[in-house]
Amino acid sequence: MVSTPALVLVAHGTRSARGVEMIAELAEAVALELGASQTGAGAAFGAASAPSAPQVRTAFVDVLGPSPSEVLGALDPVPTVVVPAFLASGYHVYQDVPREVAASAHAAVAVTHAMGPDPALAHVMHLRLRAAGWQPGDAVVFAAAGSSDARARRDVQRAATLLSDRLGTPAHLAYIATGEPKVPEVVAAVRDRGAQRVFIASYLLAHGLFHQRLHDAGADGVAEPIGVHPAVVALIADRYRVAAHRLSTVRAA
Repeated sequence: MVSTPALVLVAHGTRSARGVEMIAELAEAVALELGASQTGAGAAFGAASAPSAPQVRTAFVDVLGPSPSEVLGALDPVPTVVVPAFLASGYHVYQDVPREVAASAHAAVAVTHAMGPDPALAHVMHLRLRAAGWQPGDAVVFAAAGSSDARARRDVQRAATLLSDRLGTPAHLAYIATGEPKVPEVVAAVRDRGAQRVFIASYLLAHGLFHQRLHDAGADGVAEPIGVHPAVVALIADRYRVAAHRLSTVRAA
């Protein structure tokens, strides 16, 4: 049996029970996706050579536990892929995750790119907007949490461009917490420029305080967070597969 790296899905953390449940559902969906793909490999190449389905765990860098270092410590010595479930790469990706990996003293860890920006996320945001009542011709405000990290801001700008390209109309970038301009200001400005209906596209992974604030921003509708969707599950699974292959190759060498 080929040794299969585990997967640790690292999220920010939230006091919202709904948000925590969503992360758990996402991890479960990824585990099912990867388990199904491994079963398929077994059917194609013979059960004796098929790798087992990976262990999938969740960890959080803030608000609640367990922390990535705790989860990695419990998995040691199983080789492990860490997937940062963040929509942009800022402090948590560049500082928290590497620090937690080092603190775990785990000798075989590969860390993937963050989830976003990615065309798959723009696809899901488009679907969420449609479900909220958005129609071609309506204005869109792209609402992100925000960051003081310039690299994260560039990622968010790229994500807004991806959504604009998909919709065929500008997705006006605004921030919920850190950064300017704020969402209510952009909603009002778009209306002042003549928009009859304005919808907010939520560039958030899960429900929580930030998403709640969007309902008070003066828009005609607010799309749901990105959440659990087959395209998101496939994105995380692909991140894992690439890193797991690289990790297994290095260990074999």
